[in-house]
Amino acid sequence: MNKFSPLEVLLSPRELDRLGTADLSQTVCVVFDILRATTTITTALHHGAAAMIPVAEIHEAVALRHADPEILLAGERHGFRIGKDLTGGIEFDLGNSPREFTRERVKGRTIGITTTNGTRALRACAGAQKVLIASFPNLGAVVTWLRKNKPTHLLLVCSGTGEEAAAEDALAAGAVADAVWDLYGIDQISDSAEIARQFYTSHADNLLEALGQCRNGRRLLRITELKEDVEICLARNTIPLVPELSDGTIKPMPIPED
Repeated sequence: MNKFSPLEVLLSPRELDRLGTADLSQTVCVVFDILRATTTITTALHHGAAAMIPVAEIHEAVALRHADPEILLAGERHGFRIGKDLTGGIEFDLGNSPREFTRERVKGRTIGITTTNGTRALRACAGAQKVLIASFPNLGAVVTWLRKNKPTHLLLVCSGTGEEAAAEDALAAGAVADAVWDLYGIDQISDSAEIARQFYTSHADNLLEALGQCRNGRRLLRITELKEDVEICLARNTIPLVPELSDGTIKPMPIPED
């Protein structure tokens, strides 16, 4: 049984357990981890990565390397690249900054990635009809796909931070909700979608200011080597592709047409 409204936002990772008991076979899930996993995944595919394999734990990523020595490993804990001290000897090739995933480093490569919350949310949505990855850079492409395909049930999943909601994810989910609002009747829309939409529309003209008020935004802006990521993560509609998670692997879908 689908326990969600036709248009609903999961604001907190505490709600992810609901996905395991719901029938999502007619639901399109869109996952947001704005700072920074879904932005990084989208950037990597835009720069030619062949595929991304999201895993929840470090040891799962290490197992991917043992199975395929050519695979790149990417991920973070507490914001920074995973080092040998956490893996028992393997240094990850990349962290979780979109700036690291240049065309020269990732073109044609398969990348295993583990992050604190983003990969957890992606895996929780595995039973959905489709699982799409969204960030501000590819927001327009995601919205175009959604408006063209008009999902019967659309679930916007915010990855959050730890077990708490993250305001930046709610901003992006609200932006998508606002863009598809007219596709759903008023009785089909959850209060959480209304909350996210109102939050976005109140900050739409100055996302950087809004991020400066968010816990994750403040944290990244205080770290010299990471603060440049914030502006990249807020750049709207710079990447015309929609990543899709299918059978445990993320690849780009065909570019949606207007």
